[in-house]
Amino acid sequence: MRDSDVEVLFDARAQLGEGPCWDKERRALYWVDIVGGTVHAYEPDTGKQKSVGMSTYVSSIVPRKSGNAVVTLQHGFYDLDFETGKVSPIAEVEKDLADNRFNDGKCDALGRFWAGTMNMRGTRPTGALYCLEENHSLRKMLSNVTTSNGPAWSPDNRIMFYTDTHTKKVSAFDYDLTSGRIRNRRIVIDLSAQSSSPDGMAVDEEGMIWLAQWGGSRISRWNPSTKETIDQVMIPASQVTSCCFGGKNFDELYITTARMGLHEKELSQQPHSGGLFRARVKVRGLCANYFDGQKP
Repeated sequence: MRDSDVEVLFDARAQLGEGPCWDKERRALYWVDIVGGTVHAYEPDTGKQKSVGMSTYVSSIVPRKSGNAVVTLQHGFYDLDFETGKVSPIAEVEKDLADNRFNDGKCDALGRFWAGTMNMRGTRPTGALYCLEENHSLRKMLSNVTTSNGPAWSPDNRIMFYTDTHTKKVSAFDYDLTSGRIRNRRIVIDLSAQSSSPDGMAVDEEGMIWLAQWGGSRISRWNPSTKETIDQVMIPASQVTSCCFGGKNFDELYITTARMGLHEKELSQQPHSGGLFRARVKVRGLCANYFDGQKP
């Protein structure tokens, strides 16, 4: 697809837009500006936009079945009352690691919230991947992570995809939905030969991965079985961070971008960097899952 097929929905000029998540019941898109400490909600049907400021980094958001949402702030999972902006702690980690913060996260089909941390200097594997259960217990699933991104799941929930951006590779794990266990890690996408890096991702109903490429001005569509790229959506912003499917038929791709790391000349050439974009594609995507835990 050409960049002319992509529209700017909200010229937010976010420093680090991330974490788009479609709420199918409320027909709203949630996303965050990590560095700006802001949660956004956008309703495409009405054009209504609401933003809520946080006191620290906010890196991902998922809606609750029971209302409200759960967000990851720098050092933990928190309940968010979107109407009042009040946050309440659910589980906290790594408070002794000042250079770490949470990054991307999503829920699996049974409502577990998977989210990982990263080293903000981007050079040391001090991060980890965690799984927040319905009862608010927390499991550390991976260690020695530099920049945690993803995860995403195959349509049959038998595979979990995950990225450590610093490695420039996307991994797949065999996934046991009943227990929430992962095993048999292998590489399905390798961007080592490219100048861009793998960031957030989404999966369509055919099991293909739609991968945001930081520094690549695109969302690329990959077949994880053949490890080949089969399509791409060009974005008029180089720092593409993540994407999700939404809309009435789940054939709209919502895309977040960033401004951080760009010089003045680059920003003049990419004036909508940090904006929220939408592309209509020819395949349906998988819908986001709600967090199934009780409120704190």
